[in-house]
Amino acid sequence: MTMKTARIHAFGDASVIRYDDVPQPRPHLGEVLVRVAATSFNPTEAALRAGLLQAFLPVDLPYTLGWDVAGTVAETGPGTDGLAVGDQVVGRLDGAGAAAEYVRAPAALLVPAPASVPLTTAAALPVAGLTAWQAVFEHGKVRAGQRVLVNGAGGGVGGFVTQLAKHAGAEVIATAGARSNQAVRRRGADHVIDYTTGPVAAALDGPVDTLFNLVPLLPHDAAALASAVRPHGRIVSITTPIEPPTDTGVSSIHMIARNDVAHLAALVKLVDAGDVTLDISASHPLTDLADIHRLSEAGRIRGKIVIIP
Repeated sequence: MTMKTARIHAFGDASVIRYDDVPQPRPHLGEVLVRVAATSFNPTEAALRAGLLQAFLPVDLPYTLGWDVAGTVAETGPGTDGLAVGDQVVGRLDGAGAAAEYVRAPAALLVPAPASVPLTTAAALPVAGLTAWQAVFEHGKVRAGQRVLVNGAGGGVGGFVTQLAKHAGAEVIATAGARSNQAVRRRGADHVIDYTTGPVAAALDGPVDTLFNLVPLLPHDAAALASAVRPHGRIVSITTPIEPPTDTGVSSIHMIARNDVAHLAALVKLVDAGDVTLDISASHPLTDLADIHRLSEAGRIRGKIVIIP
């Protein structure tokens, strides 16, 4: 049997994405075969496709795209007693990609999918949700009563950071353009600063305890935002490394999220409890994936986009 996939055979612009028919895989020891309901697009995948991540995230070609997976277990391999055919699962894949009709996945990377949302919607959770969880709770150490600034709240990670910081009891100040303003407020932002109208730091009415930076910054913009963090506060950036102001005791980390099924399971519980919502801005068929990469590189994507094979 064959299946459809979206793969790259070389690094380059979005035109290198090809839609191939390949043999349907079979699960090995400790693996299951997942019938993919959806994957979701993450901007980092565009960097991988362009060959910009080979230094620290090397992949062999041809490479199937799609790090997020939500789907149904179609077959189990030996050593997967915790999963059964028909189980609905969600996970982040660190090897084989889910931009395909089926994917062979390590059972240890999968958790039960949220029961309260469609399975296709759940595909938006793993990569962006794990990044946000670790930013807010591990690195930002957000707690009730703090003021946090989420720079880039209109993106996929930003939506989760906003919700998790609010869930932790913080006052959330978010930056967003006009088209994302209402969505960011629905996610729980107490204040929204339109970054297109002037410097963000100038619009603040006082210092913040923690800055979450989720967008690339020029050096002078990074320095301006860093100056808005109170002494002994924290800066957490998933894009541009940010130098903290000198002699302020501010800590700064440039983080890369790791795969952690315990964190993902905790996120699923928050989704089912109604404390975290999944904002899907659009869904597209697999054959639109190259166009999604182009839109992302042009800065024209808001929220999470799911890809349905």
